[in-house]
Amino acid sequence: MSLSKGDKIQLQRETEVISVPFGKTITLPEGETVEVMQAKGSTVSVGHQGRLYMVEGTNLDALGLAAVQKPVLPKGASNQEIEDFAWEQLRTCFDPEIPVNIVDLGLVYGLKVVDLLDGRKMLNIRMTLTAPGCGMGEVIAADARRKIQGAEDIDQVNTEIVFDPPWSREMMTEDAQLELGMF
Repeated sequence: MSLSKGDKIQLQRETEVISVPFGKTITLPEGETVEVMQAKGSTVSVGHQGRLYMVEGTNLDALGLAAVQKPVLPKGASNQEIEDFAWEQLRTCFDPEIPVNIVDLGLVYGLKVVDLLDGRKMLNIRMTLTAPGCGMGEVIAADARRKIQGAEDIDQVNTEIVFDPPWSREMMTEDAQLELGMF
């Protein structure tokens, strides 16, 4: 089964969803009807009673799809392997309203693994938003943190949202521009 924008689906079980743009987790009861707004990456954006929510991959079975297991990078990975894993996970993060991942959209300026003095590892991500007033920033950053925490060696993920340089459509990949009809 695949989902398309506008599909109406009854939840097959009680389901945790993340409210957009607030980032708060709530539970929708079994049998509630939701409308698919976007189905990209490992999350599905749905509308319910005039509000927008994200259903994470681990809860996709509530929509009649196969649940997506949280990707894991086992302990002992090199810093390069951790960075590669992080980039891969960031490519599964989508603004709930835009059908392009945040890497191809040009929102991620960089990331770096930092070895702390006490032996722990921290991942720092520098990213931006399409506009300074975008209300999706914390939801996108939290989605990125959740997905990257599958790297068992990472003890902390920091997301720094910056506006210098300001985002512009030239930062998007050609594929992203094609997807959005900008070519």
